[in-house]
Amino acid sequence: MVPSNCRYTKDHEWARLEGKKVVVGVTEFAAKQLGDVVFVDVPQLGAKVEAGKTMGVIESVKTVSDMYAPVSGKVVARNDALEGDPALVNQDPFGKGWIVEIEMANPAEYDRLMSPKEYEEHVAKSGH
Repeated sequence: MVPSNCRYTKDHEWARLEGKKVVVGVTEFAAKQLGDVVFVDVPQLGAKVEAGKTMGVIESVKTVSDMYAPVSGKVVARNDALEGDPALVNQDPFGKGWIVEIEMANPAEYDRLMSPKEYEEHVAKSGH
């Protein structure tokens, strides 16, 4: 499932525009590849993140994976529910499993993210 109201990174993060902010999470594809998520290292409120750079870590029973910021800016909200229930990432990656909300420093970065169609093509080409 690739929601049409989001943009995507090649590293399988999604970003949903809400005013001057974006809500960020990992895609359903990434959640399935990870397996059962057991821990999510969520950036602190006020943390500065840079597009394409690591902003946290997701641990699953299979692996530990970096999460990358889709846009640059400041973390203005974080999903603290993930501390008690990291499996939300698997159960509802585009809803209750969101990771952070970022106030964008450069809104043009959002426009450079992949469209849903481009993301679907990326996943198909990557042989997964």
